[in-house]
Amino acid sequence: MTIDVFSQHFGSIKDPRQSAKVSYPLFDVLFLTVCATIGGANGWEDIEDFGEAHFHWFREKGLFTAGLPVHDTIARLISRLDPAQFQQCFSKWMLAVNEQTNGQLIAVDGKVLRSSYTRDDRKSTIHMVSAFATANGVVMGQVKTDAKSNEITAIPELLNALDIKGALVSIDAMGCQTDIAKTITDKKADYLLAVKGNQETLYKAVKAQLKPVIEDPIVCIEKGRGRKEARAYAVLPATELAEEFAHWPGLKTLGVAMGYRLADNGKESLEYRYYISSAELSKEQFADAVRGHWGIENSLHWVLDTSFSEDDCQIYRENAAELLAIVRHMALNLLRQETGKKASIRRKQNIAAMNTTYLEQVLSAGFSEK
Repeated sequence: MTIDVFSQHFGSIKDPRQSAKVSYPLFDVLFLTVCATIGGANGWEDIEDFGEAHFHWFREKGLFTAGLPVHDTIARLISRLDPAQFQQCFSKWMLAVNEQTNGQLIAVDGKVLRSSYTRDDRKSTIHMVSAFATANGVVMGQVKTDAKSNEITAIPELLNALDIKGALVSIDAMGCQTDIAKTITDKKADYLLAVKGNQETLYKAVKAQLKPVIEDPIVCIEKGRGRKEARAYAVLPATELAEEFAHWPGLKTLGVAMGYRLADNGKESLEYRYYISSAELSKEQFADAVRGHWGIENSLHWVLDTSFSEDDCQIYRENAAELLAIVRHMALNLLRQETGKKASIRRKQNIAAMNTTYLEQVLSAGFSEK
């Protein structure tokens, strides 16, 4: 991977400083921040330390000719960047390097950055909504929810920034809104939406329609984390409801996911989850999509917390929390796209932190266009 390829995707980000006061080029500092995050850095001092450890490598690439900035300088610059512009560059990068297949599942879900609140207002935590391609485990894009809003308004903004044509977009019950469904179908994609009490009339109708087919499901047995689970899935064409609920665009399939859980302490639970979709889904396709959406917790949120220490990151200055969340998504995508080393994300981070040859492999894998 060359510096020019990285610049092609992220070199257009506007520098917020006055040109006469620039000692360290924005591009150099941004490239350092991404590389350091790949190597496991989760704070400004970590980024500075990474730069010092690999200073000669950066200089060989023509960067930091005036020396390396201290962590306070890195923090001031990164914190003032425009998140919307950064997200736009991120989405264009993923469009260039990600091979999208027809029917690809894109799971949309939100995550709170638990330590991102300002110290005089513990309610000001950042809430990021991400679009996650489940097949290859990469983030396609993300957006922060507005301080006075929620995921309902953030999801259409995120979807409109992505190329989702031909994809199946899955969202939990918060996103079960006609406007969101229309946004998805208008972009030539299909939706798979969980239905709960926030759509009471629809919920009751779907539940009643699916009652006869619950006795003929596809069953999956799962074990892990101190419990045993049996999951069953059933689907039904939405023919009878499509006319009554015509305001739900292209409604074609109703589905139910049934979950039985037996914990080690003997406690039992049985849960039914209902769904609607604009795609014609078989039982197997529906089951795969539902499991794929639930997998975002383990494949994205859990990895961000365990490998990138996202919930422990107490950075909150200006736009810093949102920008570093995007950088962590970048780093995770890059590490996942490097398939030569069969290792966990955490181990790949450690190797990249110690070995610039491997770091270059990670960068090259993530910046090779499809």
